[in-house]
Amino acid sequence: MSEKTIKSRKAPTATKKFTQNPQKVVVSENSASQNVQCWAPEPSTAIKLLWSARFCAALLSNITDCDETFNYWEPLHYVLFGKGFQTWEYSPIYAIRSYAYILLHSIPGHLHALLLQANKVLVFYFMRCVLGMMCALCEVYFYRGVCKAFGANIGRFTLLFLLISTGMFISSTAFIPSSFSMYMTMLSIGGWYLGNMPVAILATALSTFISWPFAGAIGIPIAVDILFRRKEVFDFVKWCIIAVCVILVPQVMIDSYYYGKLVIAPLNIVLYNVFSEHGPDIYGVEPWSFYFLNGALNFNIAFPMALVGLPITIAVFSFLNSKMDMTRQSIPPWLSLVSMYIWILIFFTRPHKEERFLFPIYPLFCLNAACTVASIQKTYHWLFSKFEPQHYTVSSNWFAASIAIVFSVLSLSRSAALFYGYHAPLDVYPTLHKTADNPKVHTLHANRQVNVCIGKEWYRFPSNFFMPENWELQFIQSDFKGQLPKPYSSRHDATQMIPTHMNDMNLEEPSRYVELTKCHYLIDLDLPKSTPLEPRFSELSDQWEAIDSQPFLDQERSDRIFRAFYIPFVSYRHVSYGNYTVFKTTRRKALPKRKPAV
Repeated sequence: MSEKTIKSRKAPTATKKFTQNPQKVVVSENSASQNVQCWAPEPSTAIKLLWSARFCAALLSNITDCDETFNYWEPLHYVLFGKGFQTWEYSPIYAIRSYAYILLHSIPGHLHALLLQANKVLVFYFMRCVLGMMCALCEVYFYRGVCKAFGANIGRFTLLFLLISTGMFISSTAFIPSSFSMYMTMLSIGGWYLGNMPVAILATALSTFISWPFAGAIGIPIAVDILFRRKEVFDFVKWCIIAVCVILVPQVMIDSYYYGKLVIAPLNIVLYNVFSEHGPDIYGVEPWSFYFLNGALNFNIAFPMALVGLPITIAVFSFLNSKMDMTRQSIPPWLSLVSMYIWILIFFTRPHKEERFLFPIYPLFCLNAACTVASIQKTYHWLFSKFEPQHYTVSSNWFAASIAIVFSVLSLSRSAALFYGYHAPLDVYPTLHKTADNPKVHTLHANRQVNVCIGKEWYRFPSNFFMPENWELQFIQSDFKGQLPKPYSSRHDATQMIPTHMNDMNLEEPSRYVELTKCHYLIDLDLPKSTPLEPRFSELSDQWEAIDSQPFLDQERSDRIFRAFYIPFVSYRHVSYGNYTVFKTTRRKALPKRKPAV
């Protein structure tokens, strides 16, 4: 790994220099009493590491939320291939999702499908790789900004947390607006730290308009800094007007075209979530501890350090500033770190809680945790080594190394547990393509629709990108009694049509179901527990035959700790697996034999 050694010269007061270069980060911290020895990876090194991690996430991470499949992958599949599932959010009655967001992501998918004529599964993974690449570019820009604003030590720990954390592994390649907002958070905060106000404002606007209007809350400290500390009111207003003209106006035009009426999707989202009678709380209501458990799993020891990052940083900065040399920021510490707390204050107090709601501040978890590590290092140095002529990171190297090792081991263990426990759906659905390519199967189902059915596993369907041509996903009844999505109409103006049998209350729509006898294939998770509507199809050998199966974690019969973290050679003794299985019906009559040619 290429490194940049940062050395100091003796000076009567603390100063800080930052040299911007597209190839490297140079941070010098000057001290009258210390020989500074602190390094940070160059951006060229950081981008290589981040690309490697993000491409691994693109290939190995799971789809953790059915909202990603049915609200984003399915509309994207419809835009690319003219077929897909539609949810009530895309009904012109409600119109709370933006087709501009879908079209923005359709460009690489369309080029790949058009130029390479690739299997749709490959298009799916190509899209994920593009998302990972874009995330890494945003991360390295954010990293550069952190190095300038906080110094090399905090910069390198922020990079470590970004690179290894399970939270970033999950969110970096997820095709959902909250991940896009996470990308824009890194651009806006990075631009702010680097002094690039146009980038900071435009990235905040992109996040607010294109993906999620509530993401504008992350930009509040940026606006406060520009308007009240810098007093650059004219420039702020100018770039806000430019953002509206180049982002919101085209978005309204695109969405109005697709919905067939004037639609301002960001406004509709706010009206539904804040001003409707029931809001989003008809499902997904979780206890106060939900986000704390989620944060502990996705960031382990970094999560509690992130929560106390601001108070500890301010305390150490205030107390030790007169005791030892400290890097001075151009932006006050309380202002530069407060965005995360604004988001926490808003979303931790809402009844409706979902993991993806925290994606926009995942990079800020990494930054705040890095600030806590650095603050503890500085405190340790002042208490035990303040008279030694060395940088504070030298005396506290053992602490930094311990944090890095523990964090990395726990993060990799958690990511591995998610892969080994829950990756089966993305492994078994490609079997359908292999089956469809079989000449015998192709002949058997020639010129007729093939029905692939799912019941209780509807929410793990990875999207129509995994369905062969002329193969259709169908729903059969299960114990789930909520509303299921509905295929788009085959008409050319399907996005402008008001779908029948849809509601915004998550009420069951029986019209979604087909009879089991109409299913040619069936995908189900085979577990010991069964009900009349969710039988064990593996026991119905006279009706169904398994053609592929992959292990899938059985949470109820697995130890809580070992299902959360993977330990090689140990975990398998404490967890149990079911079989995620593709079944083929055995009830279909064979095709009539052809008469021999005369």
